[in-house]
Amino acid sequence: MAIQPDFDPRILGTILGEPVTLAPVTSGQSNPTWFVSTPTRELVLRKKPAGVIASSAHAVDREHRAMSALAGSDVPVPEMVMFEDDPAVIGTPFYLMERLYGQVSETSDLPALSSEERGAVFHDAARVLAAVHSVDWQAAGLSDYGKTRDYYPRQVRRWARQWDTAKDAGMEAAFSNRIDALAGWFAENIPAESPTTLVHGDYRIGNLMYGTKPARIEAVLDWELSTLGDPLSDLAHWMMFYDLSPDQMGGLAGLDLSTLGIPDGAAFLDQYRASGGCDVPLTSFHRAFAMYRMSVILAGITARAQAGQAAHDDAVAVGAMAPEFALLAETLLSGDKAQQAIG
Repeated sequence: MAIQPDFDPRILGTILGEPVTLAPVTSGQSNPTWFVSTPTRELVLRKKPAGVIASSAHAVDREHRAMSALAGSDVPVPEMVMFEDDPAVIGTPFYLMERLYGQVSETSDLPALSSEERGAVFHDAARVLAAVHSVDWQAAGLSDYGKTRDYYPRQVRRWARQWDTAKDAGMEAAFSNRIDALAGWFAENIPAESPTTLVHGDYRIGNLMYGTKPARIEAVLDWELSTLGDPLSDLAHWMMFYDLSPDQMGGLAGLDLSTLGIPDGAAFLDQYRASGGCDVPLTSFHRAFAMYRMSVILAGITARAQAGQAAHDDAVAVGAMAPEFALLAETLLSGDKAQQAIG
């Protein structure tokens, strides 16, 4: 069954001065996204979902602001067209950006590419992440984009609040207990702060558009979780996919990375640092917190699906992975791994 918009496309036609046709972008679980075609332009619309949502979630305003600020920088982003914060226009705030043409893979193994191309894309992903963390956020007009101290204390509190909202929808007791225990541990074990940088918040293969002639990153997408903060949070999020199996959000665990042409985690970190990225060690706190945070995000997807507010029809299956991520977080904090930094 075709996905239908929850707004009248003719309204966009009035705004743009041309008739429009829509096609859904079916990847992702957060903000409904549409390809918008007119006789003269190809655009992309991102909007908040309809219904009651967590107050800090689905921040399309932050997406638009971050990418506007990055125009012309070493971080490739689409060109922004407009932002509308009045929900009366199409039901929720939205923005429009120019459509770029490239490839996006929801799995980290990049199955459409050759081994050489995979290696080049991962190499460039490390360079681009270093570029994100090297942005002069003050000169870019982002001085008020987030607080510049106590990143992880604030993150611990934020995701505990998000969890409180999600678990009200009814979560399995064992899962709830595990998340509650993790939240308590993180609150008692905050690491030292790294220098403040711009943070993407969801830096992964699925949010990178790449080309193949040559193989490189063409655009960094989905900035709704971006802020000022600790660059190790982005690194931990990327490294998370080395610990996830292919059936867990398209992870890499268990795959022959050498044959695939994909650098292992240590090689990715080396390339990131050689490109000017943060050289503070990445510890099991950072890695486990990334897993815990993703578990809470997935629980939120489950809650929205139960409330009839899911962005996509596979939301129930995606959200059901939340307990697996909580277990992985717990595992990272136990045994020998909890005593070691990975670089």
